[in-house]
Amino acid sequence: MNGAVPEQKRTWTTGTAPGIFPLLGHAISLYRRPLAFLNSLPAHGDLVEIRLGPQRAWMVCHPELAHEVLMDPHTFDKGGPLYDRLGNLMGDGLVTCRQPAHRDKRRLLQPPFRPSHAAAYTELVAEEAESVCEGWQAGGTVPVTEAAMTLTTRVISRVLFSGSLDDTAAAQVRDCLADIVRGLFVRTVVPVDALFRLPAPANRRYRRALARLHAVIDTVIAERRRGPARDDVLGSLLAATRDDGAAALGDQEIHDHLITLLLTGAETSALTLAAAFSLLAGHPEAERRLHAELDAVLPGGRRPGPGDLPDLVRTRCVVSETLRHSSPGWLFTRVTTRETELAGRRLPAGATVLYSPYLLHHDPSSFPDPERFDPDRWLPGRPTAGQRRATMPFAAGNRKCLGDEFAMVEVTVALATIAGRVRLRHLPGYVARTPRPAITLGPRSLVMACEARPHGPSDASSSRAPLPRRAVCTRQAPQSRSAGDHSVDNT
Repeated sequence: MNGAVPEQKRTWTTGTAPGIFPLLGHAISLYRRPLAFLNSLPAHGDLVEIRLGPQRAWMVCHPELAHEVLMDPHTFDKGGPLYDRLGNLMGDGLVTCRQPAHRDKRRLLQPPFRPSHAAAYTELVAEEAESVCEGWQAGGTVPVTEAAMTLTTRVISRVLFSGSLDDTAAAQVRDCLADIVRGLFVRTVVPVDALFRLPAPANRRYRRALARLHAVIDTVIAERRRGPARDDVLGSLLAATRDDGAAALGDQEIHDHLITLLLTGAETSALTLAAAFSLLAGHPEAERRLHAELDAVLPGGRRPGPGDLPDLVRTRCVVSETLRHSSPGWLFTRVTTRETELAGRRLPAGATVLYSPYLLHHDPSSFPDPERFDPDRWLPGRPTAGQRRATMPFAAGNRKCLGDEFAMVEVTVALATIAGRVRLRHLPGYVARTPRPAITLGPRSLVMACEARPHGPSDASSSRAPLPRRAVCTRQAPQSRSAGDHSVDNT
């Protein structure tokens, strides 16, 4: 005997969340106090049974169980109430398709979003960020969330279809998305269709937004079929062919892909950017360190370029910590394709399994003082392997986010461009409130005060901690290397 101690197999715990209401289940808790409800679940087990309306579902409360689910998409496939509802919006796109169809769809859409291509979008993002903030006046107020949505809608529309949306159409898309993500959430937590066929104002608003968004996409596709070819995502989809030379995709398939990428590419990045400014305003030391880096790397408020990305270490750490602290993608569902076992519990085929990045990111066993916003958690060499594994804003496995690195570059560059020019402060009397629940979470109507900001390393050099000049905080947002070393869970 060599004296080695055999590895102990973990014993998982399971339980049931209290407070089940007839017909509604836990929908009232999820809708009225979603984050508090999520944070209460680990006390009942590593895998906790809840009710979505009358349906039973199981919430994963430990990062290792979340990885077990995400790394086995053949057993835990896309599905459940969330994806049933998203299917009405996105059709059979990359987000909602089942696993057998996923590989071909991802191969078709992956090239423009490869990490090696992400830096190429730096100048596009910086240009749009400058455009959004150029009219802001010192001493005035700024509708931060609306501006962020305008920015990200313009960016993703240029990537998808070369800016075929004019300002009016882009604003219409922005407003439609806001109505849709709110309507989708309540349809997920209370999956009782009869309630949403009633002629209530919220139901009419949701249906109207869906119809308008579909009409915008159909118009863009029709106009592009009549016009010259362009080098963008829509151009690639229109030009895709099968082995026999015939068109690989019909208009409906193209429509589904575009609406999927538009929704996932605008909403989550905008909320991340808005949340970053809100969190920085409440944490002046983190803000000072960010400004010190920007003054050193981008003196005089210079527009960032691709070569600046490796030097924006603290800027990227602010984005990574925002995604940990206030991840827009906060709740996702999967469905079992066969009878299986999870945490020692037998689950039947067709069972709904949920995981929550918010819950995992706020677990004090992974992140001490999890409510504290601390970008330094992600400085080079700081995060532990366990913290990386517990942090999954872009999911994991072969269905991790298609545009994870694109999103990191987009928010990093937008943050650097805007924060290099102005300082955004909370208005007098501001009180942080729990975000209004929707498919994504974030500050949906944030308004802040705008201040001019002096440039130059002298203003903040005393707060600049020494960093290696070409260090990178994390290649991607913090996540497990075993998970694809990979809101909306958009692949």
